[in-house]
Amino acid sequence: MDLADHIEALHREGKLLAAAAERTEFDTPIPTCPEWRMRDLIHHIGDVHRWAGAHVAQGRLKPIGKSDLPEVAGPLPDDADLIDWFREGHARLVHTLEAADPDTQCWTFLPAPSPVAFWARRQAHETGIHRADSQSPGGRAGMTPFPPRFAVDGVDEMLFGFLGRPTVELRADAPRTLHLHATDTEAEWLVRLDEVVEVRREHAPADCTVSAPASDLYLLLWNRRTPEGLDVEGDASVLSFWRQTVKVEWSRAR
Repeated sequence: MDLADHIEALHREGKLLAAAAERTEFDTPIPTCPEWRMRDLIHHIGDVHRWAGAHVAQGRLKPIGKSDLPEVAGPLPDDADLIDWFREGHARLVHTLEAADPDTQCWTFLPAPSPVAFWARRQAHETGIHRADSQSPGGRAGMTPFPPRFAVDGVDEMLFGFLGRPTVELRADAPRTLHLHATDTEAEWLVRLDEVVEVRREHAPADCTVSAPASDLYLLLWNRRTPEGLDVEGDASVLSFWRQTVKVEWSRAR
């Protein structure tokens, strides 16, 4: 996927998220994020969009920290204005990325062809995963499947991006291998979980193999669904280890 693809995905996923939030009470618990209610989810993603957009729009070379977030994102709205506040921040982020000079330099935290490309991809997947969260009160059947190409890109970002960082330590008791096969594409991954995570795009024997549509693999790796109903062969405890160990968390909450 290229920059334009990621911006288009960001636009699509944000619209779906807003629609889901609009038809749900703000006090509704979010099953995929048990510590949150819908209000908390919208506060979070609205802050993230403004935080991300500021790095690009202002060419920030250092990360915007927690203490600077209120200045960048503004005050949190009352419930009556919450959906409009989200939509405004989402639209501003989309416009910022569309209008950005391709040579813009700013802080990033994962490998990418350019800083603008990084933020477009990261925010497309940030918004996509939280869109799934926003639909989760309706159960798995209420979640709109991700397009296969986008889901494969999201698996790549998790495996080669987040888990490829040198600071990641899983502290496995013993090395374990996980093979993932996206049945609606040709994508396959072999993941070796050890003190250092190794990932290759290949078909190979593993302790545990999961075969499923790319959308389900994407949700599985982001701990937004369980393996129930998927084709799992081998040692299912590998997936339990993943669920307990692999977590991406926001450290700038107000």
